[in-house]
Amino acid sequence: MIKSSDSLSQILKALLDGRSTAADWQKLGQLELANPRQASAFNLTTTNVEAQLQQRAKLLRLTYSAFWEVCDRHLGNPEWFLPTLWQFWLPLAQRLIQQRQAIGRPLIQGVLGGQGTGKTTLGIMLSTILQTLGYNTLSWSLDDLYKTYADRLQLQQQIPELIWRGPPGTHDVELGLQVLDQLRHAQPNPPFAVPRFDKSLHNGMGDRVAPEFVQDMDVVLFEGWFMGVQPIEPIAFTHPPAPIQTEADRAFAQACNDRLSAYLPLWQQLDSLWVLYLPDYRLSKQWRQQAEAKMKASGKSGMSDVEIDVFVEYFWKALHPDLFIRPTLAQADLVIEINSDHSLGEMYCFHRT
Repeated sequence: MIKSSDSLSQILKALLDGRSTAADWQKLGQLELANPRQASAFNLTTTNVEAQLQQRAKLLRLTYSAFWEVCDRHLGNPEWFLPTLWQFWLPLAQRLIQQRQAIGRPLIQGVLGGQGTGKTTLGIMLSTILQTLGYNTLSWSLDDLYKTYADRLQLQQQIPELIWRGPPGTHDVELGLQVLDQLRHAQPNPPFAVPRFDKSLHNGMGDRVAPEFVQDMDVVLFEGWFMGVQPIEPIAFTHPPAPIQTEADRAFAQACNDRLSAYLPLWQQLDSLWVLYLPDYRLSKQWRQQAEAKMKASGKSGMSDVEIDVFVEYFWKALHPDLFIRPTLAQADLVIEINSDHSLGEMYCFHRT
């Protein structure tokens, strides 16, 4: 991320108050073009940057009140996030609007991101912006497609390695295909049920709850920790990275890889894929430790460091980030790097020069 200085916040406040100057606009343009890869990802050039920023400023004014309310409720002081709104959330919303208008039907935007990468926050802010601008938006998760509690108990009898929900094989892919087909259908359409899942039920095992009824969606933000991930060649498991160490680990990883094939029809329904990418995937364990420590400090129960190691490494064994997430970057329509402090980092496309 181009680190936002106090001067950027001041320029944006002046823009909102109608006090911006020609020098302010010049500075905003310089910031946008300072990173060539990010500018390229959003088709910004020296010839169109002024017009693009004028359009973004219009969206800023239209959505600022809603942003302030939602940010204050979910994130904290909205002033801290004003540069993030300008540099990231608004241009991402612009991108979605342009794609929605271009395809002439509901847009299915896939979002791949692991725990702590900000999928939920991104969904909240983009939904707020888009809905304020009149675009019906649904935030939906691969988690909402988990098989029922009863079905997963039966599944564990067949495949004991699936001790936690999450890996390939624990979702109802056919249900997902049915829902995405309805979501993609040309408008208008009658209300229909979208499944929802509550992770807190059955002592954290989770279960389906009453569905949400929606209709006439414009944009669907469909996120998941392995959204869009493709199966890899079995030879990759000959000398796999840690923590895939034992023969049992290798067998589990290979089985998860095989089960990924069932998800490919689901990925084919995506119109676009974004990856929230953590360059050092090991940070996710550190973040989990911090979150659990915070919970225990507040008097709630939480996992020990040993339990966290087992839990996090289970998912690394299932779909190791180096083996599965990193190759997905080259296929993504947009990569958004995540910094060690959870903030949004650089945005770019591998397939665009």
